[in-house]
Amino acid sequence: MKKMYINGKWLHAVKGETRDIINPANGEVITLVADGSVEDVKIAINAARWAFDRGEWTEMSARSRADLLYKVADKLTNRVEEFAQLETLNNGKPYREAKYDIHDAINQLHYYAGLATKPKGQTFDVPEDMQSMVVREPVGVVGQIIPWNYPLVMAVQKIAPAIAAGCTIVIKPAENTPLTLIRLFEIINECGFPPGVVNLVLGPGATVGAEIARNPNVDKVAFTGGTETGIRIMKSAAETIKKVGLELGGKSPNIVFADADFETAVDHALYAIFANQGQVCSAGSRLLLEKSIYDKFVPELVRRAQEIKVGPGLKEGTEMGPLISENHMNRVLNYINIGKNEGAKLLCGGYKIEDEELSRGYFIAPTIFTDATPEMRIVQEEIFGPVLVIQTFETEEEAIILANGTRYGLAGAVFTSDGSKALRVIRKLRVGITWINSYHNTFNEAPWSGYKQSGIGRELGTYGFEEYLETKQINISIHPKPSNWFGNTP
Repeated sequence: MKKMYINGKWLHAVKGETRDIINPANGEVITLVADGSVEDVKIAINAARWAFDRGEWTEMSARSRADLLYKVADKLTNRVEEFAQLETLNNGKPYREAKYDIHDAINQLHYYAGLATKPKGQTFDVPEDMQSMVVREPVGVVGQIIPWNYPLVMAVQKIAPAIAAGCTIVIKPAENTPLTLIRLFEIINECGFPPGVVNLVLGPGATVGAEIARNPNVDKVAFTGGTETGIRIMKSAAETIKKVGLELGGKSPNIVFADADFETAVDHALYAIFANQGQVCSAGSRLLLEKSIYDKFVPELVRRAQEIKVGPGLKEGTEMGPLISENHMNRVLNYINIGKNEGAKLLCGGYKIEDEELSRGYFIAPTIFTDATPEMRIVQEEIFGPVLVIQTFETEEEAIILANGTRYGLAGAVFTSDGSKALRVIRKLRVGITWINSYHNTFNEAPWSGYKQSGIGRELGTYGFEEYLETKQINISIHPKPSNWFGNTP
């Protein structure tokens, strides 16, 4: 059985509870893990608080923190295949995607290890006989809540900047995908982190995650996941005026103009929605297509979608794997029924795959709707599965209105051969991450999050590092003397 890691020790849950971890490709139990509760997370938070306030951690140099990150990166580099296979087994994504995620996590560790020692702060001239400066200091104890769609890489993109900044951490993976993070903590345990600096708590979001958000000993909470959960976390964090970082849902528009390169646009329209089974916050789940190319574009899109090789992530040649769980699969199937009932036209997919090899897993065929109108739920709400909704437009202005017509603002793309038009439209999109003639490219050097109800704060890049730093002003009297403010100085 896999345990939690708290204060430098591997521990069972206080109440002794456990959870089965399921392989989404076949519904079978992979292993058993500890299932924590409020009591467990309180122990972890207290350990992180002590390590930050009284332990050796805050006296360690930035170079020493960087060295620890480099050690973790080196050990992970030597185990890429192992981690990728485990990620696929637990999450279901195709092995090639999992392997990319592991390499991405390694790059994040290197990036933030390098950033830890770089200059930060300011000095400036001020009136009077003073020297004034700004220094940057760690936020303190941070709680980090990780989603199930990218279990390792999204954990590392929170852990690495927090460690580089000098924070201590309590991290909770999604309850159904903890395995690669547990294994990463085996590496962390080997690298010499002081006790209490990095703590791993397993358990449900409704209890463990909720305690992280409301506990007064946590200075910041960072969450990636659904918008409704983000709203609850924000409300809980407000009780103690915590810093909050939220990377939330999306209903991202992929705008294709008639002058776009046809092959490139079709290819990326598929990639935008069906990569990782559509379980991507920034997925291009709304295809906005210029009406004049609809009759050419859509049949080719449907043909290629029907040829996507769906199967277990560890099977060679698989291009799209299962959804994460039976509950989530049923949620996506329910949205497909909603789309049908709302009057959208189903062009392909829309069903659970029931052939002999895949019947026990949580597989849904790549699904495409057309004739969708702005008020439909399948247009407005995040489905988080392999479901694409097509809308058409005739003018640039209409495309922009449709693109901005949801509560979300995470990502968006424009495909066109007209560079001026591309930039014009991109500048009008109320989203945080954009692409021109591409989709899904993600760089650790660049900020990640959205506008509107898609998030607060940023992850990745220097922006992600800043999220874990406080700003302190220091004013130094060069020639100390009485102020004589009250006139009664001897």
